[in-house]
Amino acid sequence: MIRPDEALSYHGGKHPGKIALRGMKPCLTARDMRLAYIPGATFACAEVARDAEAAVRYTARGNLVAVVTNGSAVPGLGNVGPLAAKPMQEGMSLLFKRLADIDVFDLEIDAADPDRFVEVVQRLEPTFGAIVIKDVRAPEGLAIYDRLRDALNIPVLHENLHSTAVVAMAALSNALDLADKDVADVKVVICGAGTVGLGCARLAIRLGVNPDSLVMYDVNGLLRPDRADLNPYQREFARDHGALTLDEGLRGADVFIGASTGAVLSQDAVRAMARFPIVFPLATPEPEIGYEAARASRRDAIVATALTQCPNAIVDLLSAPFVLRGALDVQATRITEDMLLAAAGALAGLAREEVPDEVSRAYGHETFSFGPEYLLPKPIDQRILVREPAAVAARALADGVARHPVDTDRYQESLRVRIGTGRETLRRLMMKARNECPRVVFPDGTHETVLRACSMLADEGVARPVLLGHEADVRAAIEQLGLDSTGVTVVDPSRSTSHDRYVEEYFEMRRRRGVMRTTADERLRRPDYFAAMMLHSGDVDMMVSGIASHYTDSLRVILEVVGTAPGVQRISSHYMVLLHNDVFFLADCAVNIDPGAEVLAEIALLTARRVQTLGIEPRVALLSFSNFGSVDHPFADRVRQATAIVKSREPDLVVDGEMQLAAAVSNEIRAHYFPFSTLKDRANVLVFPDLQSGNTAMHVLQHMGDAVVVGPVLMGTRLPVHLIQYGNSAEDVVNLTATGIVEAAGLRQAAGSPPGWASSST
Repeated sequence: MIRPDEALSYHGGKHPGKIALRGMKPCLTARDMRLAYIPGATFACAEVARDAEAAVRYTARGNLVAVVTNGSAVPGLGNVGPLAAKPMQEGMSLLFKRLADIDVFDLEIDAADPDRFVEVVQRLEPTFGAIVIKDVRAPEGLAIYDRLRDALNIPVLHENLHSTAVVAMAALSNALDLADKDVADVKVVICGAGTVGLGCARLAIRLGVNPDSLVMYDVNGLLRPDRADLNPYQREFARDHGALTLDEGLRGADVFIGASTGAVLSQDAVRAMARFPIVFPLATPEPEIGYEAARASRRDAIVATALTQCPNAIVDLLSAPFVLRGALDVQATRITEDMLLAAAGALAGLAREEVPDEVSRAYGHETFSFGPEYLLPKPIDQRILVREPAAVAARALADGVARHPVDTDRYQESLRVRIGTGRETLRRLMMKARNECPRVVFPDGTHETVLRACSMLADEGVARPVLLGHEADVRAAIEQLGLDSTGVTVVDPSRSTSHDRYVEEYFEMRRRRGVMRTTADERLRRPDYFAAMMLHSGDVDMMVSGIASHYTDSLRVILEVVGTAPGVQRISSHYMVLLHNDVFFLADCAVNIDPGAEVLAEIALLTARRVQTLGIEPRVALLSFSNFGSVDHPFADRVRQATAIVKSREPDLVVDGEMQLAAAVSNEIRAHYFPFSTLKDRANVLVFPDLQSGNTAMHVLQHMGDAVVVGPVLMGTRLPVHLIQYGNSAEDVVNLTATGIVEAAGLRQAAGSPPGWASSST
């Protein structure tokens, strides 16, 4: 559950808002400035003056979209006006960039009058490649859409009218196929005559539903011609029909689509529908009937809601960003209904194909196949980012509204590169971690960062946090911060019934290492030792510690109680670095100061294994200041030896060294100067020769570059345990915990371990 204070903290902070402008070209020197402005820009202006289409080549217009609103229909709030609508608009802008790499200006227009609204947007056409209308109340918003669509020479998308309809039609076409029903023969009932309901009705008819077999209801019952309260857009779907109420209309109906409010559909009404009824209650946050209730009413019911926690989630973000991506890339003059149906067809088609392994792994290795509970591809399926825009682009070309033809194969490849993998990796990890949700102990139970992280972990279902400390103190700290403690367990080490058992176990482990029973008792009163013994005893599944202590002190506790996994010489670590289009793994940047060749080789092998658990194929480079023997020095010799060890132990692993960073990540440099290298693509696992170089490089990326850094993730421990560093935020702790969970689960599976978390970790 998202709390108001969390949301306001997210939107506020040091940099208020959610979006910012960033220059794409260098502008440091006087020459750069002359190129950017005067006289350089005059040459580009002259080209555009001669040929308007040159604006796409020389400006950002081709990838710039305006999301416009007057704030008259903000979800959950209604008519709050343009200024209060801005946070919602910024959120849409951020998601368009995140999902489809579309740049957005959010424009909040102070114009309740449709004529004035249309005039403002029309005058802005030279700035943008497309327009998105959002959260403008009906029927004014529909009239605005019609006028802008006809007046502008760029695509206009009505987010509320089109987005849900595209996804719903994808699910409907697959559901009809499963039910062995012809779209032209089915009777469709739509509950809700607002913008979303009208959008679904329009696209359903375009899909092939007989207009006479589609009936629509609102709060006042059937839309019929003699009602005086209907607007022109609703009147299009008014029918002379004997069934005046929703329950009457559903008798014998094949399809129900809800776009109204919660709990208006009963199980009896579903039971009255035809065989294999298709039930899409899409109201949020409460659907017209719950998913389980709908399924329980009929064994043959095919059900989809708009809730992501249920199968067949019909969510807007499966459509709008990708429809626009395709329209922009062919410089379409408008978005046709056929383009919307092409987007729906792409989604429907993906659900019929074999599901990629990475999607299955993200859902706990659940097997997905086309059927009543798999009508749509999962949102994390990266094929959506390629297939849907490509389908829209192809349809735009067929409809004659595209000004820039594209080759489908080349276009799809460009989409794969444009979207990249870096931005998706963390989201996939969170999805995977939710399928594990282990018990994770945090010794620093009153630390604000830890408390905030645990609240997020529990709320997201990533982990079941266990906080150590005096219960009254921990509860007071949680209350003071206004956090929700649901799903969080508090354990007081000084009052725990396990204390004496842990003391005896620890004493048995360390009695020949200079530890007396009194010392064992003292140490087990410390939260970090107590947490380590909880992990050792199997009372928790993972430990995350260290935010309030020196890294070396925390590591010492881990070495004493948890120790190394069988066959591992040294505990080591790696960081995951997420860039816009890439993911890199850096090792070892936190533990081993000056590793020898054997330890370097072990670090490389452990990191490669961890990367594989995340569903990424490792390409390993052992780094040095030397390239393949160019310098004869003991430092380079050590890396050379480590590379040879790795190759001998894992002949199938893609690995090379010793090599400089540039050679490791640049295909051009390797191809030109080192064509013999076994690395045929850029390395994604970078093994540094010592702690000083690795730690420095990692901090440069973290604090001076545009990177998200997750770690350090410990490797080679007998059980899953990780250390937080100074300055980590609650989000950093969440990311580290989720990554540790997924890697541990992957290692257990690779080792063939039985279900549960009491198994070794390397």
